Amino acid sequence: MTHLDGKTVLITGANTGIGKETALDLALRGARVIMACRDVDKGEEAAASIRAAHPGARVEVRELDLADTCSIRAFAQRFLREVNQLHILINNAGVMMCPYMKTIDGFEMHIGVNHLGHFLLTYLLIGLLRRSAPARVVVVSSLAHNFGWIRFHDLHSQGSYNSGLAYCQSKLANVLFARELSRRLRGTNVTVNSVHPGTVNSDLTRHSTLMTILFTVFSMFLKTPREGAQTSIYCAVAEELHSISGKHFSDCTPAFVAPQGRSEETAKRLWDASCEQLGIEWD
Repeated sequence: MTHLDGKTVLITGANTGIGKETALDLALRGARVIMACRDVDKGEEAAASIRAAHPGARVEVRELDLADTCSIRAFAQRFLREVNQLHILINNAGVMMCPYMKTIDGFEMHIGVNHLGHFLLTYLLIGLLRRSAPARVVVVSSLAHNFGWIRFHDLHSQGSYNSGLAYCQSKLANVLFARELSRRLRGTNVTVNSVHPGTVNSDLTRHSTLMTILFTVFSMFLKTPREGAQTSIYCAVAEELHSISGKHFSDCTPAFVAPQGRSEETAKRLWDASCEQLGIEWD
């Protein structure tokens, strides 16, 4: 029942799937929702459908390509000029099991978009989040983090590549990032939690013919995007989570984190490696 009047929300990948459903829900709660999308046209279509269903919804679309650090920096510069508060950041966008590709900056696509792109975006906006506190960061991960390992010797899969393992590595990176960022933000009234949305029937599987077939066959057992968005929404608005940080949630309850996702040493090492890859200093 939480209302978000006067609050500003930023959601990446909000033009489709659980991102769009999250944007719709938070807009209905009265928030100003900024939908950061790579494809602006699709983003505007999604925003228009939200406004058509609910004329009072305050939704805006801005261009953000997480596969391009120049786009991320340009987005953040404009955002900081035009928006004076940010209460909820939902790092939702992602790619899944795509063929071997690199981002503009030469990162393997999964780790580049799912982790490094969001790492840089959060870094650029963290000052505004702290000034807007109480604030929340929600990082959309996956149950797949259980099967991931951070391959520090070959972070970008140049030696060998398996799309499934690359995806799992990036989802483990999401969990580790959320936990380490939470640790570094203690005492700031900015909380950070990661979520597993469930197995959702969405277009995230578009790069995998096998996954697309399986999702079609077993669609009756999958969550709808609206159902998949509920844990992100819960972590963004639930009043009982106002001081809960560094946790992982699924189905709106605390969830199991794999041992490799609980390693403080791995989280710190990934943090340092991410800063080095992006050419930033984030103490």
